[in-house]
Amino acid sequence: MQARVELLGEPERVGALAHPARVQILEALREPNTAAGVARSFGRSRQSVSYHLKELERVGLVERVGERRKGNFVEQLYRATARRFVVSSAFATDPQKLASVFRDQVSLGQLAELGERLQRDSAGLIDLAATEGQQVPSASLAAEARFADEAARAAFMVELVESLKSLLNKHSSAQGEAYRVALAAYPQLEEE
Repeated sequence: MQARVELLGEPERVGALAHPARVQILEALREPNTAAGVARSFGRSRQSVSYHLKELERVGLVERVGERRKGNFVEQLYRATARRFVVSSAFATDPQKLASVFRDQVSLGQLAELGERLQRDSAGLIDLAATEGQQVPSASLAAEARFADEAARAAFMVELVESLKSLLNKHSSAQGEAYRVALAAYPQLEEE
């Protein structure tokens, strides 16, 4: 089954996306197609597309989904494994250092996971709006706060979490469409 969004963190898979022709091929393979069909869609030779397809298949970005007879030939049908691909924020980080940071600073690890989740989810929702014309209800809020000291920051966080719990308890229901509510607080790195 084709995923809506796939998160890539392995160098080999991310590297496969570096070639512009491969990005075009992945776009063309949102729906199953053959190497010849893809080649016709953007004016490349079948041999060139076949070469790139083999590389994309080798790293798991496309998959064979069947075959089609054309005269005496049997053509393979391929499809991208996802409609959109997102590169993980952990991609260019030393895995040992990253594991150490996340082990020592659990909330920082959760922040990184939330960031990737937001990136994947927003990419999927953008895809829904762009390809299926759906109106996607969403909201976002970004604000800057300054705290006099660590105690003021801690007090703010406690009150913020309690306020959010109260709002969720008041407005959430067992029925209806599910929405993800995300909340993050972290030091600002640079002036915007």
